[in-house]
Amino acid sequence: MLTLRRFASPDVTRAFANIVWLGLERLTQIAVAIAISGLLARYFGPDTFGKWQYANTLLLVLSPVTWVCGAEILVPTIVHRPPEQLGTVLGSAFVLRIAVSGVALLLTWAGIAAGLTDPLVGAMLAGLAVTMLFREPFVGVINAWLQSMTYSKPQLLTSMTTAIFKAALVWVLVRAATAPAHFGWLWALESAVIGAVLLMYYIRRHGGRLGWHLDRSLFRHFATAGTVFWLGLICMYLFLKLDRLMLERTISFADLGRYSAAQQLNENWITLALMLAQTLAPAFVYRVQDAVRLRRNMLRLMGMTALLMVGGAIVLDLLAGFIISRVFGPSYEGAIGIFRWAVWLSVPAGIEAIGNLVVLKYQAKFVLLSKWLLALAVAFVVNLLMIPRLGAYGALVGLAAGYLAAAAVNFYYIGFKLRS
Repeated sequence: MLTLRRFASPDVTRAFANIVWLGLERLTQIAVAIAISGLLARYFGPDTFGKWQYANTLLLVLSPVTWVCGAEILVPTIVHRPPEQLGTVLGSAFVLRIAVSGVALLLTWAGIAAGLTDPLVGAMLAGLAVTMLFREPFVGVINAWLQSMTYSKPQLLTSMTTAIFKAALVWVLVRAATAPAHFGWLWALESAVIGAVLLMYYIRRHGGRLGWHLDRSLFRHFATAGTVFWLGLICMYLFLKLDRLMLERTISFADLGRYSAAQQLNENWITLALMLAQTLAPAFVYRVQDAVRLRRNMLRLMGMTALLMVGGAIVLDLLAGFIISRVFGPSYEGAIGIFRWAVWLSVPAGIEAIGNLVVLKYQAKFVLLSKWLLALAVAFVVNLLMIPRLGAYGALVGLAAGYLAAAAVNFYYIGFKLRS
């Protein structure tokens, strides 16, 4: 009876439902991303697809700049403040994020106008960059409010629905032989729709009014709090995309398109490791206070993750030719070998994701920043040495070295923290 009663607890039920919705959303996004990539890869061809992937890489490097006042700061603030201050908290965070996002968008457009990128890459990025204006100021702020209630269903359901509609619209635009430069605006439209739907949901839940206000002291707090975490995330995303940024200088866009095709599939596979970490973290890491038990849990989680990643990598390695040809078509045969090697990056990536849970549990912000700075530096040096010798395969060596460096920092911190 005690077990049943505990399982029936509203908090446990809400958390379990939230995890289910998160899993469904992630799986939907992965499926949609693969379907859209296959459509665009066949329609664009390797050269133009390489430029599309490079534009997306630039976006993913620029976007973390807008992640000021992250969820690790905003969600606890919402939880610990009285309900009547919610409008002030969200309003102050919104003003900060919209200002930073607006500046980031204008600087991106200025760089494109100044000819800092290939003309077609710039035209694609011009539309993609508009997502920065909606993702963090609107979607991010309201999603933080939903997270504070352990109720992410509205955001996840909206995200899944718009992703499916986006895939349908991509198919329509491909059938209509739309110019490649115009596709980026579809991503901007998606982010605007998600932001509008969530904003309307928030207003409906609060009696038909928004009620957001700016508090200058809270604004200053949000602008400075979490800065180290913010810089750490910027370094992490720069590390994850450094391979494509450096390859763009040494190989053709067609070869970059084949490399990016393999890496996009691989990154979706690695996302499963991150999903696993997020799902297991609350019960096996965040809520465990005993050091001996936590160390035992970490060893088991890392072992289980390593077995899962190795097993998956073996299957994907064997099916690489079938998967690449089915998703991207015969023009991407050169991506098969890259994909076969890339899938093994999931092993160090998965182990690093599990080890990172202890860093997050103890809010070790300087460890996080140091870790990704080290990974970025190691990957940069290895890329400089190996890309001229091995081409795209050299970039995989750089990623592997960076992941191992990050995992080594995790191991050192775990040993230090749990021993003391």
